[in-house]
Amino acid sequence: MIEMCNPIIVEFPLRGTWLAPNTPGTKIPSHGTNKLGTRYAYDFIQVDWERNGLPAYKVGFSHYLFLGVPLEEYYCWGQEVYAPCNGIVVQAKDGYKERSRTNIFSDTLNAYKNAHYFDPEKDDEQLVAGNYIIIKYDDGVYAALCHLQNSSIQVSIGQNVKKGELIGRVGHSGNSYAPHLHFQLMDGEDIKTANGLPCAFEQYEIYQENGWKTISNGIPTDKDKIRFQQ
Repeated sequence: MIEMCNPIIVEFPLRGTWLAPNTPGTKIPSHGTNKLGTRYAYDFIQVDWERNGLPAYKVGFSHYLFLGVPLEEYYCWGQEVYAPCNGIVVQAKDGYKERSRTNIFSDTLNAYKNAHYFDPEKDDEQLVAGNYIIIKYDDGVYAALCHLQNSSIQVSIGQNVKKGELIGRVGHSGNSYAPHLHFQLMDGEDIKTANGLPCAFEQYEIYQENGWKTISNGIPTDKDKIRFQQ
């Protein structure tokens, strides 16, 4: 993809093994829209690689469909999130309550409402971003990490952070179908008005041909089994 030829390079913001169901490595805009700085955004989840359908939860599909799933039954809920770059925290919004369990019907309705009726002129960005952190990496380059676990944010506005520093935990706040980390780079600190910027990860591994292969300055696709251990 020509748009991704000169991406900004940052560190992978998670540890362990992950899947990116939404990624600019597969389609652009990765989330189907350019709004809210999401053109080149990533979503990351953890799944059971041995089960059909690669579920992100420990219960069966019928339980998920009819009863919903408590957040603690998701593999990635509560996993640690790390700063992808050195920088200054310019926004850190916590305290947005998470729904205690997922529900495919209410979560879909919530997503539809936010997609079609969210008004950046008057609505709070936490309706879509949930609990989030924005780090100024460079002039005109800001990293946003969204949908964090309630009360998990470890940093505050004005704080200098180092790449690889623990900053929060994966959650299910805001416009979220299920616990996951939403990550994007933007050209401004205001999610409502910023444009997305292409980014790649300086190093991670993908599982290929029964073994792990190191990738440098890579952009994962939605099929890649991604692993990063600092």
